[in-house]
Amino acid sequence: MNTTSAATAGAVTFVWLGMVLAISFLEAPLKFRAPGVTIPVGLGIGRLVFRALNAVETVLAAVVIVTVAVGGAPAGIIALTAAVAALLAVQLAAVRPVLNRRSDRVLAGEDLPRSRSHLWYVALEILKTAALITLGIALSAS
Repeated sequence: MNTTSAATAGAVTFVWLGMVLAISFLEAPLKFRAPGVTIPVGLGIGRLVFRALNAVETVLAAVVIVTVAVGGAPAGIIALTAAVAALLAVQLAAVRPVLNRRSDRVLAGEDLPRSRSHLWYVALEILKTAALITLGIALSAS
């Protein structure tokens, strides 16, 4: 892989990783511990924050995909890039719509039990984090 493409894709991958770590594993759980933050307020904030995060993730994924594609990447880096993109796609297409419908109901005043969909989102986020770390390291080594 050419060095410019590897460096660019690596930098973007680590920026993406930093955003996921900061928002998904720091901001999201902490907001519900802040004084005065109710479940509806936390859900409203979370929807805005994750909508923005996912929009930025989509752009970063596109940059990584294009950079890897034009950089002559080896098969392992192509596979890792595809895995990260696929994990994001599953989150956005399969899990987020379910979570959005549920949060709409909670914000409308329904009292609902905990959601298994949230656990799926977290599991995918953990897998995506591991894949981003692995991709970033592989790009740094190429």
